[in-house]
Amino acid sequence: MPGFRTVAIIGPPNVGKSTVFNRLTGLRQKVGNYSGVTVEQHEGQIKGTRTRLLDLPGVWSLEGDESDLTSEDQCIAVRALRGEIEGQARPEAVLLILDATQLHRQMTLARQVIAHHLPTLVVVNMTDVLAAREGYLDPLSLAQTLNSPVAMVSAGTGSGMDAVRRFVGVKTASTKTPLLPVMQPRVEQRQIGCPRSMSEIENQGLYRRPLPSEWSRRIDRVALHPIFGPALFFIITLGVFQTVFRVAAPASALFQRLLNAFGFWFGGFIPAGIMHSLVIGGLWTGVVSVLTFLPLILLLFLVIALLEDSGYMARAAVIADRTMYRFGLSGRSFLPLLSAYACAVPAIMATRTISSRRDRLTTILVAPFMTCSARLPLYTMIIAAFIPDRPVVGQFLGLRACAMMGLYAIGMVAALITSRLLHMSLLRKDDAAFAIELPEFRLPLWRSLGINLLDRARIFVKQVGTIILVTSLAVWVLANFPVHHGQLSPIGQSYIGSIGNAMEPALRPLGLDRNVGVALLTAFAARETVVSTLGTLYQTPQVGIALRGSIGLAGALSLLVFFALAMQCTSTLATVKRETNSWRWPLFQFAYMSTVAYTMAWITFRLSTWLLH
Repeated sequence: MPGFRTVAIIGPPNVGKSTVFNRLTGLRQKVGNYSGVTVEQHEGQIKGTRTRLLDLPGVWSLEGDESDLTSEDQCIAVRALRGEIEGQARPEAVLLILDATQLHRQMTLARQVIAHHLPTLVVVNMTDVLAAREGYLDPLSLAQTLNSPVAMVSAGTGSGMDAVRRFVGVKTASTKTPLLPVMQPRVEQRQIGCPRSMSEIENQGLYRRPLPSEWSRRIDRVALHPIFGPALFFIITLGVFQTVFRVAAPASALFQRLLNAFGFWFGGFIPAGIMHSLVIGGLWTGVVSVLTFLPLILLLFLVIALLEDSGYMARAAVIADRTMYRFGLSGRSFLPLLSAYACAVPAIMATRTISSRRDRLTTILVAPFMTCSARLPLYTMIIAAFIPDRPVVGQFLGLRACAMMGLYAIGMVAALITSRLLHMSLLRKDDAAFAIELPEFRLPLWRSLGINLLDRARIFVKQVGTIILVTSLAVWVLANFPVHHGQLSPIGQSYIGSIGNAMEPALRPLGLDRNVGVALLTAFAARETVVSTLGTLYQTPQVGIALRGSIGLAGALSLLVFFALAMQCTSTLATVKRETNSWRWPLFQFAYMSTVAYTMAWITFRLSTWLLH
């Protein structure tokens, strides 16, 4: 079969679509957005070919009103299969991924995809799970029913993937003829005795549904229990924060020492003067102060991915619905708000799955309160500098982990209270039943986790090499210019000193100085730049030690509270404007969050000063 130039991959959620995608592309992939919409576009190049693999959104059906916001994923999938997306050619073939254990629920989507008359390979995934639970499927009968070739695979182990690779034109080591029905033109009349539906296949004994997962049922008795379920959720959350500090903190410290040693060695080749100050004191110091936190951020992403891939996150949404409903939200908001712990931008995009417009708008407005990964460098630096590493509950729970969990709790409480206020005033709630699919518990695939972590690391390093590098350069120039008699200006006489002096009257009631004010300004480009900016201004990567002598413990606590609650991300504001199609809501969001942040930081500083004295 000749190779295709573009192949689309489609299927319902939780069928292993991403695993198949990763098997075919490896690291040859990139993430973007479809033109004109905020649905994420994931595409890659199939290994061994020049074929472009397009990962379409996970959908249960291709039917729906294209004007309905809740069917945005369906609209994108349909438009992609029709070749109606701007700047994107119509796929020449389709890989339809189905779950071998849930075929009876996915036949409607299969027929809708095949009805687009593109060469389609039906990839029946998780066949190993089907066999382990005493299920059975005759692939020839399914192929005859759908009038399309079928491949039986287990993407997790790689079994059967050679048939998929041959379909898209990859030359494989195996010389065996692929065990796939030959594709024939679609005809109205089928052979006599050919099954026409999944029920007929079952009645003829050609498909046997797998037995229910007993261990998944046993876990659900605890995970969904009205008392033990929330307790388990709390323990898991506590364990995440403790793991981050016990494992990631030493790794970050070691990484920082290595980067500092490299900077010291490299600086020896640069003559003393303006160039040495620029490269080492400006650019390298700013970059190192952020790169240090790469192990911490990757560990957080790893833990969240483990919980998602195992199937626990859907149970957490059910548990969260019982509480969120009282604050004007539903369990549908849980997953978008959870993804806001990574970044508010994709979290706001993810709200398109929420059917209620009011719930969706409320989730958009409160999502930036959740502690995104960009806040972690400042959190970790201040906690390590000001909070002693004392045990609270033996060796299991430390004071620093409690402090970090408290900062996450501040954002969550602010989000819930804001949601409640919105539904009591501007956005009154429409009651709607909450329903979510609970995938069976399964072991995460380390290959997919590794690829995702490498992708996250690449994005983070790219950000350090672009936004943070440029910001560090700009801060160094503003902190050292104008030049007087061939000498760089002291910071008090520099451009940035003038900016800080103008901001200081507003910052003094919070216990903050002009350096912190300048750093908060640069955070609008990217929150991660706060630490690098402070490192550049203080001329040291040991920013925590420098802050001890400048703002003290009360000022540090005030800074943490302000940073936890303030809206300081232009990308988030732009995304909110795009999602709401109005500047009204992002401007309201910025004003509200800034007011809350300043007020709570002022209260924190006054209370801390009183308690410490």
